[in-house]
Amino acid sequence: MGLWRLLQYFHLVGCVSLPGPSIVSISSFNLEHTLCFLPGLETPLDTRFTVQILHLRYTQEWRRTWRPVTACLELRAGQTCDLTAVLKDPTDPYRARVQAVTSTQTSNWTVSERFTPLSDTVLGPPDVTVSGCGNYLLLHITLPTKALKQLKQLYRRVVLQVRRSRDGVQFNLSLPYNEENKISYLQQGVEYCVSVSVTSLINYNCVASTPRCAFTSPPRPTSSLHMLLSLLGACCALAFLLFGLVVCGGQLLFKIWRKALERTLSCVLHRRNGRTAPAGASDDMSAMQQHREGFADCLLPGPASSSSVQWH
Repeated sequence: MGLWRLLQYFHLVGCVSLPGPSIVSISSFNLEHTLCFLPGLETPLDTRFTVQILHLRYTQEWRRTWRPVTACLELRAGQTCDLTAVLKDPTDPYRARVQAVTSTQTSNWTVSERFTPLSDTVLGPPDVTVSGCGNYLLLHITLPTKALKQLKQLYRRVVLQVRRSRDGVQFNLSLPYNEENKISYLQQGVEYCVSVSVTSLINYNCVASTPRCAFTSPPRPTSSLHMLLSLLGACCALAFLLFGLVVCGGQLLFKIWRKALERTLSCVLHRRNGRTAPAGASDDMSAMQQHREGFADCLLPGPASSSSVQWH
């Protein structure tokens, strides 16, 4: 009886298996792949986890073999496995599996869902800078430094979400991917915020960038502008007034000077004529009178002298 119980005890101990991971998944962001898993319930603290991958390029089952991931053979609970360097063919599908291991036990394998790097990765936002000039915005797009070549081949179009800051009015634009893009026909002196996301022909998992804001043209200081225009108008009005005063004053002074000159000349001529004309006239009159008197003396007989004429 004691031997039977002992055998039954060892049988029960042998039947208690190590719980495997409950969830195994592969996440990808900008073609950087990471495997995550959750330990099963009542997993011992000293448990280690090993990871293997399966390349599903071949259709024949006998050609499909699970390969261990060298860097992920003794993971602890809560750690992740980087599969970026292992999943080399971005267009081929893969699977991954994780097993719990202790010094005396191993768990069953937990297999992930089918994963294709190129179509299942999430396309993160590129680095964006925005600058304004006139009535348009210039966008400079820079790709992430990691997986630069593959991402550049993957990007096909950029989706721009443009929002006007003052009232929240927004619109969307879809443009071919270029490192420099231009958003035209905007209002001048207005701030716009732009969010950018990218798409490809086979991947629509994209995340928009944080809004980048810029003015289409530098905001105009209205108070300074009004003051400048007012001063300019006042200066122009004063200049026109002074010019009018100078012109009118010059004409008036010219008229006054002309009249004064005419009066002066007339007075001078009058005085000159008044002094010379009477003297000449008196000389002429005296000469004429003398001539007349001499002529009369010649015509009339003179008085008889006492010695030559005697009247009887």
